[in-house]
Amino acid sequence: MPSNRSDLTASLPGNVPLLDFARQYAEIREDVLSALERVCDGHRFILGEEVAQFEKAAAQACSTPGTHLYGIGCASGTDALWLALASKEIGPGDAVVTTPFSFFATVSSILRVGARPLLADIDPRTYNLSAAATKALLQDPGRYRGPARIAAIMPVHLYGQCADWDAFSRLQQDFNVALLEDAAQAFGARWNGRPAGSLGDMAAFSFYPTKNLSAYGDAGMVTTRHEDLAERARMLRAHGMRQRYYHDEVGWNSRLDTLQAAVLLVKLSYIDRWNQQRRELAQNYGELFQKAGLAEWGTYPEHGIVLPYVEPRGTHVYHQYVVRVRRRDELRAFLTGRHIGSEIYYPVPLHLQAALRELGYVQGDFPESERAAAEVLALPMFPELTRPEQEQVVAAIAEFLS
Repeated sequence: MPSNRSDLTASLPGNVPLLDFARQYAEIREDVLSALERVCDGHRFILGEEVAQFEKAAAQACSTPGTHLYGIGCASGTDALWLALASKEIGPGDAVVTTPFSFFATVSSILRVGARPLLADIDPRTYNLSAAATKALLQDPGRYRGPARIAAIMPVHLYGQCADWDAFSRLQQDFNVALLEDAAQAFGARWNGRPAGSLGDMAAFSFYPTKNLSAYGDAGMVTTRHEDLAERARMLRAHGMRQRYYHDEVGWNSRLDTLQAAVLLVKLSYIDRWNQQRRELAQNYGELFQKAGLAEWGTYPEHGIVLPYVEPRGTHVYHQYVVRVRRRDELRAFLTGRHIGSEIYYPVPLHLQAALRELGYVQGDFPESERAAAEVLALPMFPELTRPEQEQVVAAIAEFLS
């Protein structure tokens, strides 16, 4: 999760920011200000009319023809993960299989419901949770320091590309576990034509300001096909209340405020075009790296840049454009010296985080995640990025590698 300061140098000549909020705002400024003014005039700042409108419209954007999806807005993507787990009544005595190569909230949300995160390594091409490694874990959880009852699998659609849902669906059938999507980075992504958010029993989205669909603060959403799970998530996000001041459970205060929903409603009408622009920019990068003789198509870098692998069954939204390269940290310092933004998602796998020592994992347990953490680098990627700016990025990398 990058800092909100990633765009502060965007207006300086010759700079290529990792992300530039100002360019997007210039396009939608009048619509956003009008939407915010309507909220202020209406005085419904928590769970107002715009929240219900956004929940309905966003759920419809994530659904497939002939199916109904429920959307439940909440305060953040982290809370969305918690709500999905808690709505499925996953808690103490349960384990959830997920990836060590993700943002911290993926694992912290599991701990927050009292369950145990059980980690499996990634596919080195997509960086998503490996279905093969997950299957090995399901077949013998005790060998991997886990309790006997594995209640769910929670793959992450990392960088905007869906995990291998065909394989995970087979695991759900074979092992009778819930499937929860961490779709925080993947609004608009698809698997075999089905949108992220409609694939699992429940899904969690983040609308943090740097996401491809973003609020002007923290915001999140849960989606599900199941009416009972949707009703439970709504109850839990409001202190466990179904009726005002009557608390059926100890829930949480995780309501989506109306101002954020109003912003998201405006942006939702643009998201398909913005995602397509991201795909076109990714294609530009590929062409430029190939023209410069830097593109490598293997799994691991040798002398050039390993470009993002695109799973043919999926539709990528390129929330991030992430390459692999040797001497990654030196390259990043070089780009910084050329005023080109970049970021590392993520420099320390979750199993090696100091806060998660009690999980009992050590260096070497997940070699693919550890190697990815040493080699991945996110390059500038946002819909308003220009081709000359991309050329500047590629030229700087070519200069470094020469």
